[in-house]
Amino acid sequence: MSQYKNLRLFKGKISFLVDLRAAWVIFLLFIVTLIALIVSTGLGDMNINPLTVVKTFFGGGTSLEQLVVLKFRLPRIIVSLFVGIALAMAGGILQGIIRNPLASPDIIGITGGAGAAVVSFLAIFSNKDNSLTVSIGWLPVAAFLGAAIVAFLVYFLAWKDGVSPIRLVLIGIGISAVMKAITTLLMILGPIYRASDANIWLTGTVNGSSWGNVSVIVPWVIILTSVALISARKINIQEFGDELATGVGSHVQRQRFFLLLLSTALVGAAVAFGGGIGFVGLMAPHMARRLVGSSFGALLPASAFLGGILVMVADLIGRTVFTPLEVPAGVFTAAIGAPYFIYLLFRTKSS
Repeated sequence: MSQYKNLRLFKGKISFLVDLRAAWVIFLLFIVTLIALIVSTGLGDMNINPLTVVKTFFGGGTSLEQLVVLKFRLPRIIVSLFVGIALAMAGGILQGIIRNPLASPDIIGITGGAGAAVVSFLAIFSNKDNSLTVSIGWLPVAAFLGAAIVAFLVYFLAWKDGVSPIRLVLIGIGISAVMKAITTLLMILGPIYRASDANIWLTGTVNGSSWGNVSVIVPWVIILTSVALISARKINIQEFGDELATGVGSHVQRQRFFLLLLSTALVGAAVAFGGGIGFVGLMAPHMARRLVGSSFGALLPASAFLGGILVMVADLIGRTVFTPLEVPAGVFTAAIGAPYFIYLLFRTKSS
């Protein structure tokens, strides 16, 4: 049995139990995330020693090393880290409120909705000189609106005396196909010079990320993940079912609406700068559940670190293994995630 420690803050006004084993696992995942970030920053066409990479972070290294690390690689890696964090947290929240282990943003169509909104944004607000007429800061807002519309549509259509896992998956796949059709149509009708940019988001890649992208996605994800961690108790109650949750005084529908908005906002931030990177929201929460258990106070941060590691490693493989070609990170997450999804289907059926 896990060992728990009771922590009291503000003279006992706030108290909670800490699973010491889960805390150690989360700490180790944090260390692994830092190592993955440093190693990924040092690898590429020009390999740089990890110690030199760390020195470069603090102003050391040669001018060439600073250019490669700080200008070309670090923004991309930070974006990949926070894209993975957002997708993993969104997947964990969805699995909790829907009580379906197969729920994830890409499988039930939320990622597709965000992608269609991003392509619409690029098609509508583009000039002939290939520049945007509005700030790129509005891109996550557009992605969030697309994700939110699809999320509510899927949830509404899947409801029949509760949300059936089979109905949810089938309807989500159908809505996802519709979103792909809409996206393709927008690419055909939109400016031809924006088609390649749209393909970047649809495939799932962080190539071309800049410090401007970092300045937008990092605050979004930090705020949203903080809110998600504070709401962990609400997600735990949701998993007990509507009747029991209502019996303990929980406002089930209000909380579910808020948590669904939170999940779609995370998806919007991820898709806006990482595209349709698939299966991270499915895999990371399941991996975290095996490591720290099913309590969302530990599950969400563990999922976040695992999601960040998955996307960073996928991006690293895509830009180094097949050089001089560069393969989008979404290809590798899908290559891992598709068999994992089939495994979960068989496991769910057998249980």
